[in-house]
Parts: sequence; C-alpha cells; structure tokens
Amino acid sequence: MEGENSSIEKGLLVKKEENANTTPLLVFTTFIIVSASFSFGVALGHTAGTMASIMEDLDLSITQFSVFGSLLTFGGMLGAIFSATIADSFGCKMTLWISEVFCISGWFAIALAKNIIWLDLGRFFVGIGVGLLSYVVPVYIAEITPKTVRGTYTFSNQLLQNCGVATAYYLGNFISWRIIALIGILPCLIQLVGLFFVPESPRWLAKEGRDEECEVVLQKLRGDEADIVKETREIMISVDASANISMRSLFKRKYSHQLTIGVGLMLLQQLSGSAGLGYYVGSVFDLAGFPSRIGMTVLSIVVVPKAILGLILVERWGRRPLLMASAFGLCLGCISLALAFGLKGVPGINVNVTPTLAFIGILTFVMMFAAGLGALPWIIMSEIFPMDMKVVAGSLVSITNWFTGWIVSYCFNFMLLWSPTGTFIIFATICGATIVFAWCLVPETRGLTLEEIQLRRAH
Repeated sequence: MEGENSSIEKGLLVKKEENANTTPLLVFTTFIIVSASFSFGVALGHTAGTMASIMEDLDLSITQFSVFGSLLTFGGMLGAIFSATIADSFGCKMTLWISEVFCISGWFAIALAKNIIWLDLGRFFVGIGVGLLSYVVPVYIAEITPKTVRGTYTFSNQLLQNCGVATAYYLGNFISWRIIALIGILPCLIQLVGLFFVPESPRWLAKEGRDEECEVVLQKLRGDEADIVKETREIMISVDASANISMRSLFKRKYSHQLTIGVGLMLLQQLSGSAGLGYYVGSVFDLAGFPSRIGMTVLSIVVVPKAILGLILVERWGRRPLLMASAFGLCLGCISLALAFGLKGVPGINVNVTPTLAFIGILTFVMMFAAGLGALPWIIMSEIFPMDMKVVAGSLVSITNWFTGWIVSYCFNFMLLWSPTGTFIIFATICGATIVFAWCLVPETRGLTLEEIQLRRAH
C-alpha cells in the first residue's frame, strides 16, 4: 500500500513538472526565436525548383548558378565565425536582430536583382544572416527550456526550417523566384518585432552578473507556481565555475570528446549530401527522368509531417537512437539513387525503373533527414558544450558545418556530371559511417539539465 501511494505521489509530481514546462511565455518565446528559421528554410529550398528560371532570366551558366547556390553556405560560414562571440558578448536577442538585418537586405537584393552581382550579393547576405541564426537559435532555446521538453522545443527549429523548404519547393512550381524571395522576408519581420517582447537567456544574464534579472526571467518562463530554487542555483554554480577558454585551449585532451562529437556530427551531416540534394533536388529529378514539378510538390507535402514526427520522437526515443535511425534511412535513400542511375540505359531494364527508384530514394532521403539528422547535430551541440567552451567550440562546429556545406553545394552539380551513381555511393558510405559514429561516441542527453550533462561528463 505504501509503495502504491509512493507511485501515485511520484506520478503527480511528474505531471506537475510537465504542466510547468509549457507556460505561455515559453511557447511564445520559442515561436519568436524559431520564426526566422522559416526564412532559413526558404533560402535552402529557393534554388531547388527555380534553377531553370533564374538561369534563363539572368542568362547564367551552370558554373555561375553553382556559385550563386553555394554563396548561401559561404556567407553562413562567415556568420558562423562571429555568431558565438556576438551571442556571448551582447546576448542572443541582439545576435538575432543583427541576423535579421542581413537576411532582410539579402532577400531584397535577390528579389530586385537585375544582374549576377546583386543576385550573388543578396545570397551572400542571407547566408551571413542564417549563419548567425544556425548557432544562436538552438543554443537560445536550449538555455530557456526545462530538461523534459528541451529536445522537442529545440527540434521546432528544424520544423520551421522544413516549413520554409516545403513552401519554396511548392511555390517554385508556380510563382516567380523573385516573389519567393519576398516571402522569405515575412518571418524575419515577425522575429524583428517579436524580440521586443521576449526575455533574454537566463544563463546569459547570470554570466553578466544580472542575478536578480536571471531569477525573474526564469520564474516567468517556468510559471508562477514553479520552484526554481534548484535550477537557479545550478545555473549560478555553473556560471561561476566557468571562464571562456581560448581556441588553443579548446584542443586540450579534456575537451577532446565533446569536440570530436560536435565537429564529427557537423561534418557527417553535410557530407551526407544534404546540402547538394536540398539545393538542386529539382535537377536530380530531371536527370532521372522524373517530372520535377510532381516530385517537388510531393516533397513539399511530406517534409513537414516527418519533421513533426522527429519533434515527437526526440524526447520519446532519445537523441542517439533517432540519429542512428535517420542515418540508416539516408543510407537507404542514397543506395536507391545509386541503383537508379546505375541501371539507367542498361539493356533489358524497364525505362521506368530509374525514375521510380530515384523518386523513392529522394523521398526517403528528404523525409529521414527532416526527421533526424537535419536537427540533431545542432541540438546535441547546444547541449554537450559547457559554458567555458561554448563560445569557441560553438563557433568551430558552426564554421565546420557551413564550410563543408559550401564545398558540397558547389561541387554537387559537377559530381553529377562526373557520375551520378558514384556520387550517391559516396554519400551512402558516409551515411553508414554516421551510424557507427553515433553508436560509438554520441551520448544520450534526454531528460538531463545542461548542468547535469556536464556533471555526468566530469565523472
């Protein structure tokens, strides 16, 4: 009887904690933080269905268009260099405001471009903006959310990105690429205004010595009835025990495990071919003989539900199992694409085999990327780095992601000209390596506070 009463009390306590996790302010703040991620998604999908029309309107060669597409990642790399430093010095809110200045001006330049110079400059500016966003958004959300829902809330960043990608994929079939650029501005304006009404990160406030403000903000985020004494104390202890380290110190042995995980996941995410396939999926459909308009429309329909599935599973399955399942799905998608192009033109093979296998491969790849590998490296990055290495480590892994994405997005079209089959065999091998990497090195962080994750690392 006593054990039964204990179980009931424990259940009520858990229920009370879950209710305290979803305050209106927390939901609103998260929405404002991730709103510009929609614009990020539009930027990722902008070139996929508009390649032919942009090249025709501005008389671009395949090389010029490849440069245009890759400038998003090149600008992102530049934004990533400064993102963590700006966030550490001026706070996450100020970093997001700066990001919006670049995004809005970049989208206007693309929408009004009359030549390749303005087109490239606009893409580069949008890249700087989303480069700042890519680091700050997951870190900001991780620092304001409680441990029981942190993964779900942080995954909403990927959900909004996929909404933007889906919008660009779908609308690219029907409306001008200039109009799509103007659509990319709308979520930026929402965030620009909304940031005036959301609080700064409690951990950043504590780091700046604004302890009373930290407690007030944390209480508002958790709700009036929530007991924040323990969480506040853990934050204060963590901040007091940390001091930002230099880039040289980052490579000391005690930081090697977290650094290997952070950099490794970013490399594997981009080397899976996600940037190339995301930017130029329309041309892959055309190369396989599948109607690109139908393919893009189907992708725009399925990508968001799969991101919602990932948002649900990230706290139920955990980060590590979801990461491995996602990488396995990407591997299967790449194998299907390699087979599709390997069988193309082979005597005795039905002509419909290549477009069918290519469609299945692309659909599998995009869906499984949306459900896991698209968001999880950024979620894990925001969780595993302690306060003292967050600035330099966050900058390094963000730069790694964007630099690798730049290389892949620029080389992708040329790789397809070399060998579509060989291209996707390479990507399938890397996706397989991701499964092994996650199994051997990536820790499970579900259900732990950021401070508890560091304590577990220390022991």
